[in-house]
Amino acid sequence: MRTFNVAACADVHCHCLPGLDDGPQTLADAIALCRTLADDGITAVVASPHQMGRYDGRNSPAEIRQAVADLTAALRIEKILLNIHPGADVRIDERLGDLLDRDQISTIADLGKYLLLELPHDTMIDPLEVIAALRSRGVTPIITHPERHPFLGPKSDLGIPWIEAGAVFQVTAGSLTGGFGPVVEQSAWSWIEQGLVQIIATDSHDSQRRPPMMTAAIQQITARLSHVTARRICLENPLRVLRGESLSPARPRARNPRGGNR
Repeated sequence: MRTFNVAACADVHCHCLPGLDDGPQTLADAIALCRTLADDGITAVVASPHQMGRYDGRNSPAEIRQAVADLTAALRIEKILLNIHPGADVRIDERLGDLLDRDQISTIADLGKYLLLELPHDTMIDPLEVIAALRSRGVTPIITHPERHPFLGPKSDLGIPWIEAGAVFQVTAGSLTGGFGPVVEQSAWSWIEQGLVQIIATDSHDSQRRPPMMTAAIQQITARLSHVTARRICLENPLRVLRGESLSPARPRARNPRGGNR
């Protein structure tokens, strides 16, 4: 049971469209995931299949919009109360500014305000130039699951310049509950406790191996930090992203002269 009642809960990062990436492969699997999302208290979800990287040339915005319409129709038949919005989990690429101009990559809910930006897991890439290119077009990049990036992890100082440049950090709900191992769990809590995280999302891929875990995350953040923090990063800010509104600002701690947090 939730620690407080909410009228709406948005998940801005979820791989729920069938057959497009490493999420559900069949419509039945997608429906099962959507039922799990609804059971977890989520009322709106951004379908965010991978774009760019190894999916370069696949999952165009037009294809994603059609897949969202098809899944929405199936959910109505199943009487699952979940609103689906288009989006994408976009792998960082120097071409993103130009691709955005040509409607070749997706922003959250097609509003042109926020974009999920994924860093590669096998190398460290400084995203400052891409952040600047997106911000110059009025788009705020949401850097997905920094706590799970092996080159970041607990090294939160590396990410502070990205926040200062206008990026937003999104932590995965399952990271807070140990779903990705103790190292990632420790890193996730460290990022949140330092005030560097503005959004929690599920990044769920299925109803069993990668389920939503949003309720569990809200409960743990409330118990470990505060009701206010849980509401801000799990409920209020995700809804603001979905509406294209400004977020409550992150509050990173000041860095000492040696570059560490204090």
